[in-house]
Amino acid sequence: MKLRWSRTLTLLPALALALGVTTTPAAAAPDGEASPHPSRNAVSSGWNNYSCKPSAAHPRPVILVHGTLGNSIDNWLGLAPYLVARGYCVFSLDYGRLPGVPFFHGLGAVDASARQLAAYVDRVLAATGTRKADLVGHSQGGMMSRVYLKFHGGADKVNTLVGLAPDNHGTDLNGLTRLLDHFPGAKKYLHELTPGLADQIAGSDLLNRLNEGGDTLPGVHYTVIATKYDEVVTPYRSAFLDGPDVRNVVLQDLCAIDLSEHVAIGLIDRVAFHETANALDPAHATATTCLSG
Repeated sequence: MKLRWSRTLTLLPALALALGVTTTPAAAAPDGEASPHPSRNAVSSGWNNYSCKPSAAHPRPVILVHGTLGNSIDNWLGLAPYLVARGYCVFSLDYGRLPGVPFFHGLGAVDASARQLAAYVDRVLAATGTRKADLVGHSQGGMMSRVYLKFHGGADKVNTLVGLAPDNHGTDLNGLTRLLDHFPGAKKYLHELTPGLADQIAGSDLLNRLNEGGDTLPGVHYTVIATKYDEVVTPYRSAFLDGPDVRNVVLQDLCAIDLSEHVAIGLIDRVAFHETANALDPAHATATTCLSG
């Protein structure tokens, strides 16, 4: 039942678009690269508005980093308007595109995706006239953002990183990844065809490099929001970070009846949205409960 619910949720972005969330068609980008004209991805609810200037109340732009098989629009149909309505300048990018694969991104090598994020952050900072941004990443987007912070100069340009069900220490997909060793050539083809997936398996070379020497970097504030019903990042506590200036949160500790799993936490969960807003503006944080919205 849980997996059926997850598959149903993956259809919600397309349904929302069909029901009237209008978008301006994005310009085509070379395969594997972020869109060269992100401002053309602007949606009617007001995010990716490159004339937006951060306010004194919210002095940094917020950049949303989608997860595997996500994209800059569908992944954020809930959270982006939520933050815009609260006065934030909000932006999102496409990354990790594979040749011939439209809409479903985040499949390219994670390190290459982190380089695309680096270029995008620079573009947003230049447009908004700010020195630092805040990042909110769902799933791979939360982990890949850390690759950017550690290996591509991001720590000097990011104030806060919020991860929604990030696979910071990889996933075993409830033990399924361990079966790869029993199928000759399976790992080789996974690395060649979808390197972004291979990079997220617990124990991958990329994850070992990322977490060697500690999970966090000085000067960056970290919040991880996980759900115990996560069926993609398993075990769900592999999302958590260890280090100074880290807040690890389980949705069900905030609202015991919250049933959101991996997709819903980034797409529709208002409890997770409220806790994200608290992380972005801790000076004005309010208690997160089942009634938060």
